[in-house]
Amino acid sequence: MTFEKILPELKAGKKVIRTGWGGFELYVTLVSGENYDNCPVTDYFLIKTSDEGFSSFAPTVCDILADDWEIVE
Repeated sequence: MTFEKILPELKAGKKVIRTGWGGFELYVTLVSGENYDNCPVTDYFLIKTSDEGFSSFAPTVCDILADDWEIVE
C-alpha cells in the first residue's frame, strides 16, 4: 500500500509497517487525543522497535513515496 492509502488506516487505530524495513521495526501507530498539563497534544506517530520500546516517528520522503506499507494484525 502507499502512504496515502495507509494513512486512513492509521487514523482508524491500525498499526502499520513497511515490508522494506529490516525487521527491527515492529509497527507505527498514531497517537491522538492526548493531553499534557491540561492542554491538548498535537497528534503524533510512534514506532515500536524490537528492543527500545517506543520512539517518535516522522516519515521520510522515502517512506511517504514507498508502496510497501501494510497493516500489522
